[in-house]
Amino acid sequence: MHYTKVVNITYFWLHMETTRQKKVSRLLQKELSSVFQKEISSLLGNIMATITIVRISPDLANANVFISFFPVKDPQVALKLIKDNSGMLRRHLGHRVKNQLRIVPSIEYFLDDSAAYAEEIERLLKK
Repeated sequence: MHYTKVVNITYFWLHMETTRQKKVSRLLQKELSSVFQKEISSLLGNIMATITIVRISPDLANANVFISFFPVKDPQVALKLIKDNSGMLRRHLGHRVKNQLRIVPSIEYFLDDSAAYAEEIERLLKK
């Protein structure tokens, strides 16, 4: 039992973000949202993309970006479209953050299905 507590505390401390990571995550989230809204809206058509979470590595070299899409029947298709154009997205992002960041992190995109999961839980609870 004592070992479990140590492991949980160690996990917590290893996965805490530094202040710098939090600032860079917020900056990337804000600027990526602007890129999606203003510069590549024609790429997605009528689909609205929302950047829900940005997680950045401690060395600020890699970022995981979680995106939710609305309204879309198959979000995997929209995510594939984003992944296929990730170079263009990174270039647009680089132009926006060139004064704040020395290196634009490598970005990996993931589907954030937390809204669908919450909807499913709510549906199950109503039964």
